[in-house]
Amino acid sequence: MTLARSHTDVTVMDGAIVVGTDGSCMTNPGPTGWAYVGDDGASACGGVLAGTNNIGELLAVANALRDFADRPLVIQADSSYTIGCSTTWAAGWARNGWKNSKKEIVANVEIVQGIFALMQARRDASAPVYFQKVKAHLLDLTVWPLNVAADALAGQASARAARGDVTEVRTAAM
Repeated sequence: MTLARSHTDVTVMDGAIVVGTDGSCMTNPGPTGWAYVGDDGASACGGVLAGTNNIGELLAVANALRDFADRPLVIQADSSYTIGCSTTWAAGWARNGWKNSKKEIVANVEIVQGIFALMQARRDASAPVYFQKVKAHLLDLTVWPLNVAADALAGQASARAARGDVTEVRTAAM
């Protein structure tokens, strides 16, 4: 893994970006949306026809890692589950054949394996990541504005998925 000790370790690096991530599932399980919003103005969102909130949260992180593969990254997430899957738990699960402590296959294993591979690749690219836990479902844009914006986009993507539209929408940095 290529984790940084603090967000300032990352944000002082050339090309660093802060990204708010979120997932949404109106009826858990059900149509699911994911989104990220970067402090440079870049954003992306999309959906899946059938998923869970955890799947949406994981897909948001996976897409941020993929889309900013060569840049130092601070990922703001409101899901402790997603942060754990992306950091401390994945290495142990990989050593144990992607089985949890109950000797069962890890939930959402394909997405978690993808995140693990992206994190490993970042180490080779010298592109560290710091995960910052933020409060969920805030409406106040002055507290965690990137997460608030990602929450709104993920909700829109979930609503589109409920109508059968799982198109990914990406906007470039300003």
